[in-house]
Amino acid sequence: MDKRRVYLENYGCQMNEADSELILGQLTSTGFQIVPEAKEADVILLNTCAVREHAEQRIYGRVAQLGKLKNRNPELLIGICGCMATHLKEKIIQKSQLVDLVIGPDSYRRLPEIIEKAVGEPFVDVRLDKYENYADIRPVRAEGVRAWVSIMRGCDKFCTFCIVPFVRGREHCLPLDQVLEQVKEAANEGFQEVVFLGQTVNSYRDKEKGVKFADLLEQASKVEGIKRIRFMSPHPIDFDQETIEVMKDNPKICPQVHLPLQSASNAVLDKMKRRYTIEFYDELLQRFREAIPEIAVTTDIIVGFPGEEEKDYQETYEYMSKTKFDLAFMFKYSPREGAKAYNWGDPIPEEEKIRRLEGIINLQEKISLENNQNEVGNITEVLVEGEAKKEEGHWFGKNPQFKTVVLPKDGTKPGEFVKVRIERGTPHTLMGEVVR
Repeated sequence: MDKRRVYLENYGCQMNEADSELILGQLTSTGFQIVPEAKEADVILLNTCAVREHAEQRIYGRVAQLGKLKNRNPELLIGICGCMATHLKEKIIQKSQLVDLVIGPDSYRRLPEIIEKAVGEPFVDVRLDKYENYADIRPVRAEGVRAWVSIMRGCDKFCTFCIVPFVRGREHCLPLDQVLEQVKEAANEGFQEVVFLGQTVNSYRDKEKGVKFADLLEQASKVEGIKRIRFMSPHPIDFDQETIEVMKDNPKICPQVHLPLQSASNAVLDKMKRRYTIEFYDELLQRFREAIPEIAVTTDIIVGFPGEEEKDYQETYEYMSKTKFDLAFMFKYSPREGAKAYNWGDPIPEEEKIRRLEGIINLQEKISLENNQNEVGNITEVLVEGEAKKEEGHWFGKNPQFKTVVLPKDGTKPGEFVKVRIERGTPHTLMGEVVR
């Protein structure tokens, strides 16, 4: 049989991006050819998200579009990978007869044989494996300046709104040596920035070596060639003072932290099973800001959670007003079958959820604009990434706080670090001139 040609599309979070690179690594190592367009492929894989229902509906719409290619080539295989696969299992094939294979996040090692089995009839493999960490599979990383390194898989938190533990399994960490080997490989491939990934990344442990997350950050910073280290997405209760001190004292670890809040109401936090109070969260946030004054803090917010009253929403609104996050990812509650909160229904009317969401979005836009305008006149170091989308003749890149900076090309090129004096700020972008 000739080499099968595979086209892969990625949807969702950074964990999915890292998983897509693993999928490509596994397929290329077993003789598959990766193609850049769906029309060239014998196998089309969609690596999916299941955090919100909208993400799943988007995938069904994309499969319907790809059906035109299948009409022209009946032997074309279409596969659904990732969290949606584990969440819906056989229901995907029942809903869309265009889908031939359904593969969960712990089944990518078996992808080559699954593809062959799906030639005859639809095939589903969504088994969870608490020992699978893909440590021996070399990812095929996308071109760019940033390498994703998954240091753990799964989650043990079981927040009541979330299905991640059910679609990605329980928490298990890669051994330290294997993580550092991936960091060294990324450096050898020319990447200057690594991002450690995990559902609760700061709960990382290598129990055999007695290594905690702070130790991992310290060890990774010693890898030659790596100039920046970031991590996503931590859980507030898993931070310790040691991690804050390492971030404070080590210039390679970027002054940026994503600190998911979800709600500033203790009643809602308790119902979400977040395991912290707003007082705990705020004290942690202040410790970060006192230790690292230049730190950028981003967060996640959910409005309209079952039982959230107007006073609970106002507590969140007022806390955001006071705290002035640099950026917030804000959502209205979406029931997910399988999560505990699904059994509580969706009692808050849609129009009320939209009102609350629009309220905090408008607030955060003003705060982000104010924060970014306060950067005018400052000089920041930018790792240039590529063409700016809206400004012709300009590059974009990220500064240590992970803020997007747009700058004239002016003799610079992607992969370079340049100093930029900020001249203008919008809610989402800083713009400036290169400092010679």
